[in-house]
Amino acid sequence: MLPKGVTALGIRVLRRLPDRALGLILPKRLRFDAAAIPEPIPSPDAPIRLFIGPVNFAGQSWQWARAAERSLDGVSAVTMAYTTGTGYGFPIDISVPASAYLLSSGWQRRQRRAVQGRFTHVIVEAGRHLFGRVYDETVADEIRSLQAAGVRVAMLTHGSDMRLPSRHAARHPDSPYRAGEWASTAALETEARRNRALLDEVGVPIFASTPGMLDDVPEAAWLPVVVDCDRWASDAAPLQRERPVVVHAPSSSIVKGSELIEPAVRALDEEGVIEYRRIEGIPAAQMPDVVRDADIVLDQFRLGDYGVAACEALAAGRLVIGNVDETARSVVRRETGLQLPIVESAVANLEAVLREVVADRSQYREIAARGAEFAREVHDGRFSARVLEPFLAGGTG
Repeated sequence: MLPKGVTALGIRVLRRLPDRALGLILPKRLRFDAAAIPEPIPSPDAPIRLFIGPVNFAGQSWQWARAAERSLDGVSAVTMAYTTGTGYGFPIDISVPASAYLLSSGWQRRQRRAVQGRFTHVIVEAGRHLFGRVYDETVADEIRSLQAAGVRVAMLTHGSDMRLPSRHAARHPDSPYRAGEWASTAALETEARRNRALLDEVGVPIFASTPGMLDDVPEAAWLPVVVDCDRWASDAAPLQRERPVVVHAPSSSIVKGSELIEPAVRALDEEGVIEYRRIEGIPAAQMPDVVRDADIVLDQFRLGDYGVAACEALAAGRLVIGNVDETARSVVRRETGLQLPIVESAVANLEAVLREVVADRSQYREIAARGAEFAREVHDGRFSARVLEPFLAGGTG
């Protein structure tokens, strides 16, 4: 999130000040050293130089960049994200304090000059400004200036930035966007419509990080999220304990459906059928151990899609249960030729699904094993690099 409570007028005034003056008048939590922020310098000998920013949600822009470098000849990549100093420790090439991103006209000029002059391709994430000139220019203006400099541009949606709540609520019975469910719904509707209009205006290629997003952006190319499968892998098969350990680690409890599923899950825990663990606030570096110590991972039950957390659990060989609708599953089948090995469950039948898993462990151990294979085939970066290749091979301009 960008700093709150700062008006557009105030931001424009502050941008007129040199960085040294900003360092004197900004609150301590917003101060920054602009000289310490490195410029985005790609490998000088790579013919294809890719820049991705500015959000790096769940560390994915960094993962896609590394996947492109590993799998495609002649590609170097740099990722940038503005940050507030909090978060889960995801890797990034260039971390820019949100206050510098928003207020430092010096950094903004250097950023624009470096990206326009040194890179051949740019992917703009989540409809956000690459150069921080919020209120002074639009993202469409930025894209046009990049194109005028001979840079080829694409957009990328991570999910909520283009998922239209009204459409989702009409199609999904457990949608978090139904009336009265979530205070953020109206703002998300506005954001999704704005980003759809941006895409229509600029007409650039677009990637979607999850298959379910093709409901909202049917012209998008699905760019699978990437996980380090070796880092998550486990030699221990799940469902060996008398009481299977069931883990749920919601990044957003309302989106994941935590409060909807927990009465049934906790009742099973009290009955002694499972051992339930809700995990929150754990740094990214510690999550592999948490997931490997589980038998079953409960993903999300309201969106009809799957993302990074599910892929990490699949890579760990854990049995993943969640709500992935047929539209998303059909995208996976069409693009990969594989069945998505996430056990399907709606909120209403999760208790029955968990009881069935406990009663028929051998069948579900096989599904978990297929999950680890699926993660390596689809989510280790090679597939994603192949999706990026036509855009990167398409030249500039």
